[in-house]
Amino acid sequence: MERPIAGIEAINFYGGSAYLDVQTLAEYRGLDNERFENLLMREKSYALPYEDAVSFAVNAAKPLVDALSQDERDRIDLLVTCTESGIDFGKSLSTYAHDLLGLRRDCRLFEIKNACYSGTAGFQTAVNFVLSQVAPGAKALVITTDLARFGTGDVTEDDQADWSFAEPSAGAGAMAILVSDTPHIFAVDAGANGYHGYEVMDTCRPMPDSEAGDADLSLMSYLDCCEGAFKDYAKKVDGVDYASTFDYLSFHTPFGGMVKGAHRSMMRRVVKARGPAIEADFQRRVLPGLSYCQRVGNIFGGTVFLNILGTIAHADLDDPRRLGVFSYGSGCCSEFYSGVATADSQRRVRAIDVDARLDDRYQLSMEQYLRLMKENDTVAFGTRNVELDHEIIPEVIESIRGKGVLLLKRINEFHREYEWV
Repeated sequence: MERPIAGIEAINFYGGSAYLDVQTLAEYRGLDNERFENLLMREKSYALPYEDAVSFAVNAAKPLVDALSQDERDRIDLLVTCTESGIDFGKSLSTYAHDLLGLRRDCRLFEIKNACYSGTAGFQTAVNFVLSQVAPGAKALVITTDLARFGTGDVTEDDQADWSFAEPSAGAGAMAILVSDTPHIFAVDAGANGYHGYEVMDTCRPMPDSEAGDADLSLMSYLDCCEGAFKDYAKKVDGVDYASTFDYLSFHTPFGGMVKGAHRSMMRRVVKARGPAIEADFQRRVLPGLSYCQRVGNIFGGTVFLNILGTIAHADLDDPRRLGVFSYGSGCCSEFYSGVATADSQRRVRAIDVDARLDDRYQLSMEQYLRLMKENDTVAFGTRNVELDHEIIPEVIESIRGKGVLLLKRINEFHREYEWV
């Protein structure tokens, strides 16, 4: 009997309607230029008040759903939304996505909140659902969707410095991932999973619309989990060599500098490599995956998949290549897993043309960005009633008009109502 396979059949990314040049932000905040350059960031997507986790999710997933025949669409048996940008303590945003995407009523739908690991948790749940063959031919739709809304009152003067270095890397975006037994994009190595987790207070969201944490502790936890998850993976997969088993490495990418540090640590501690060999390996196996992340920022549960997308788009895939993937979520939990991408994977990913989509965003000025920060309370968690002003930055709404983008229209007695622009 042939062993079942599973993985990513189709994938899509949505990065919002606007962005900010982070060098401009760094200069405005007076950040230390050398320290800022170590972030390896260029741009960050920014969510306007009328964009939320639901609109991002649907805008990412709708092209995937629309590309399916009715029969294929009816085979979506599972919908999982993965986010830490929740809109309600009880009601899952998957209910909104399910409705707006027109999926079947007999589709299981739920939400996962688990910091930046949430996307991998949802993805692996979907992979194992397909591998189980409890519903042969069934598909699962996993959507990661997150945004960071910094407000002018988020921090005191005492912690302004730490917050200012987090601000350039916190982005907004969503990844939609169709999982099935025809993994055109990424075929998962079934059963090849390593885990590492423990309780640590590195970063958290003690309030629905604001983050807190210890940046240095988060980095140490990330590095520790990267090594621990890989070592657990190596216990389960015979003959694994960190330097040669994986043609490319994809990391959860809070910012590029953290990934470079993790790769350097792994090459020193696991491979026993030094100096120029580490940099050469970074350029060859890791840098391709940073391409889109550098232009979007950290999108939390979806960031590792944005890295995978960048890796597949920019890798040498003349022959099938194995990707080693590291996913991390603060608090903390992590996973190392792997899979294979091919030339067909690259053709399909390049057809998405992520760079063109990112180029199409409206570039905010600092004055516009600061004005939007003052408006973030308009859609704070728990808002009961509000009518959203789509003209708050007229140039942004004009840039997306006629493109079939979903936006939040109003909140009426806590219920969110959306419209297509």
